[in-house]
Amino acid sequence: MMTHACPSARILAVEDDPLLASHLQSHLVARGFDVTLSHDGSEGLRLAEREDFDLILMDILLPGINGLDALQQLRRRRSVPVLLMSALGDEQNRIAGFSQGADDYLPKPFSLGELSVRVEAILRRVAYERREPQPGVGNDALQFDDGRSDVAYAGQWLGLTPSEYRVLELLWRHQDEALSKPFLYQQALRRAYAQHDRSLDMHVSHIRRKLQAVGYEAMRVDTVWGKGYILAQAGA
Repeated sequence: MMTHACPSARILAVEDDPLLASHLQSHLVARGFDVTLSHDGSEGLRLAEREDFDLILMDILLPGINGLDALQQLRRRRSVPVLLMSALGDEQNRIAGFSQGADDYLPKPFSLGELSVRVEAILRRVAYERREPQPGVGNDALQFDDGRSDVAYAGQWLGLTPSEYRVLELLWRHQDEALSKPFLYQQALRRAYAQHDRSLDMHVSHIRRKLQAVGYEAMRVDTVWGKGYILAQAGA
């Protein structure tokens, strides 16, 4: 058996075709994953919101609620990686999937070999990103927890909301890079930017206050006038 980035990773597969679902489960279990099956969009969404999965495979055309709507609702509470699967492989549906927060899009029909490659690539990226905020420099490390959408520092949780978590996680991944407000709205708040919308400014203010409350001083969220925000070394 080939080793992969996240042994015993928990995967939720939401697929209404019983034959394909069975093949998915058998193939992924054989590779060492813990797989939960759901054949209904509404049930799959409930499972995804209530339990901690490392990856969700989700069909788009589902009974109950379709995969795109389920993903949109899930992103309000969870940042767990989602790989969409669909026979609707045209560009418009791929764009719709990514705009709702999908991490990857696998058009049907696909081989189980290709599925494995996509799954392993996402899990490797997640494992890397979870290590990245912990550079091993004493107490300067922030620890990001995707499952609870929160960040810990020196044993204390910041108490972030899901939106605040996505903003800070995105700034962290792009350290020392000024991110525009339209980019942050699209990627972190999952909606288009409007000039008079102050939601992002409010989230950043809360993030600054919560970082300060736990005594984190290594980096700070700075305003880049006319652009957006940047996470940079304090005093830089």
